[in-house]
Amino acid sequence: MTRRHYIVGTAGHIDHGKSTLVEALTGTDPDRLPEEQARGMTIDLGFAHVDILDPEDSETLYSLGVVDVPGHADFVKNMVAGVGSIDLALIVVAADDRWMPQTEEHMQIIEYLGVTRAVVALTKSDLLEDFSEAILGVQERLVGTVFANAPVVPVSAIGGDGLDDLRATMAKALAEVPQSPDIGKPRLHVDRAFSPKGIGTVVTGTLTGGRLQKGDAACLQPSGEKTSVRNLQSHNANVDVAYPGMRTAVNLTDVGVSKQERRRVGRGDVVTLPGLGEASLLIDALVRRSDREIPGQPAATKPIKNGQRVRWHHGGSSHSARVYFYGKRVLQPGETGLAQLRFDHPVYAFFGDGFVIRDWPKTSSLAGGRVLDTSPESSAFRSDAHLRFLNVRAASVGDLSVAVRSLLERDHALQEGDLMVQSPFSKESILQALQDLCESGDVEHAGEWIVHREWWAGLLASMSEQIQEHHRLHGDQGGMSLRDLRTAFESQLPAPVLFDELVEALCRANFRRIGSALRHQDHRPSLPPELRAAGDRILEALRRVPLEPPNPKELAPTPGDQKALRFLMEMGEVLDLGEKCALLSDAYESAKAAVIAYLHANQKATVSELRQTIGTTRRVLMPILDRLDKQGVTVRSGDFRMLSRVYLRQQEQG
Repeated sequence: MTRRHYIVGTAGHIDHGKSTLVEALTGTDPDRLPEEQARGMTIDLGFAHVDILDPEDSETLYSLGVVDVPGHADFVKNMVAGVGSIDLALIVVAADDRWMPQTEEHMQIIEYLGVTRAVVALTKSDLLEDFSEAILGVQERLVGTVFANAPVVPVSAIGGDGLDDLRATMAKALAEVPQSPDIGKPRLHVDRAFSPKGIGTVVTGTLTGGRLQKGDAACLQPSGEKTSVRNLQSHNANVDVAYPGMRTAVNLTDVGVSKQERRRVGRGDVVTLPGLGEASLLIDALVRRSDREIPGQPAATKPIKNGQRVRWHHGGSSHSARVYFYGKRVLQPGETGLAQLRFDHPVYAFFGDGFVIRDWPKTSSLAGGRVLDTSPESSAFRSDAHLRFLNVRAASVGDLSVAVRSLLERDHALQEGDLMVQSPFSKESILQALQDLCESGDVEHAGEWIVHREWWAGLLASMSEQIQEHHRLHGDQGGMSLRDLRTAFESQLPAPVLFDELVEALCRANFRRIGSALRHQDHRPSLPPELRAAGDRILEALRRVPLEPPNPKELAPTPGDQKALRFLMEMGEVLDLGEKCALLSDAYESAKAAVIAYLHANQKATVSELRQTIGTTRRVLMPILDRLDKQGVTVRSGDFRMLSRVYLRQQEQG
């Protein structure tokens, strides 16, 4: 039998029978608090479990975690904490009371959070002889919402009428709901935290995004505190692994629940794995306001003003924030706009997450939205580039390719391992999206970085032009100093290391690196007239006895000679081997070939043997051998030199 895990959350007005219906469906009274039982009303979240067999497929069992929420207006904060990760909304409407203010508010909230499927339970239907008018009234209220086609099922939780129909209708709705995917990024939004005697700290919530296993190293967000998973339960049964879509209880180590604890966990925290991003004080989002009135909530009909303090509800958390709009001063009911939320304390969210905004006095639900950027730069607020980025993302929030491309268009370059860590996409799907973008020509690799191709090409063209201009102005120089190039371009790069990648890209094209300078391959520098004679003398002296050259001081005794020698070294005609030796590049290559040939034939050699082989002095030989060691051609072992393993491996491969 196939077991499929889903979360069902109730919604509806107070006294419409949500908790009674949950108990009738599951056999569990979700009102666990003494105060709830004494007052006969739900105050906090309640939880229950039920298995429903698919009436059309006897091999499929729906294992449902049921979250019961309070209907009273004073406890909407608790209600929002319970419906952040549900797969199916069970909207409860009393047949004798019809659609009420909290019914409307709850419906708007679950719609804001991205819930798209619902079943309406028309409770207390036994009180009416004909409930067709009540059904029609509910259907009219759902017109214009994502729940317009939601089935309405009359039930009597007390008498049991309609419960089988309700179970079958829920099963039919869930048959079309994909199971919560495993993307390797588990998040458990904590809705309860407690410390049973002898157990330690336990938190509960709905697991999404990936699996948790006993023994996993974990962390708490937004604090970043480290912890680990000591034990796991789902529906009161111990499990070794908890999967996405399961109501899960996690026994955590090294954290407490009381306010006196230095490291503590509570409702609103997120249990996740290390390496899945960080909390932020800023979030950019698409904010949407319903044009539907909530009776008794005048604040819901007023505009949200720029800079207004609000309460931001996400997962099980509630945070104070101020909202600032892009391109607007206010957001009216029925409008959608881009906004930046600025928090008093860090918050942890993923790209694409849904949220709800309520007013600061906690009397009205104002708006909802989707997260577009989890950690925007404050300096980029309202910049043209960032605004384009947000508009592109807002138009296709769920499109991975658009999300990756928009990020690279704005930031130009990103390290592959850091790309969209805080997103609802798996590492594999992100890498595939990158591959597709590479094949389409939008992006390319630059070492370990991914770069936007148009931006990268522009930088290469600009750097090429600057080097060519340097050649025109300084034809006697071997190239443009890499230090000067870095100074000119590093401020345009997200990371300094990308400068080296730019140089490598130019060298793969039409440029050559000569010492500490870069030049175009067609550039042929020449000594200025006043230094040509000195240059000719130096070259003549070096050619006379290539492997027994004069030392640099003898070779270039005057400032003019020294300037000519530096030029020849920059051009690569002369090789600088230190204070005691300068060689023609051709002479060095000849000596290098002789050393390699001797070591191939004899496996190893002393300095004396190599000196006799090359036919030079120790003054010249030692700098040559040091250079060969640094190049990885040879390696020293005691009194002997041998060809290095790296060099031999390269020879075998090439």
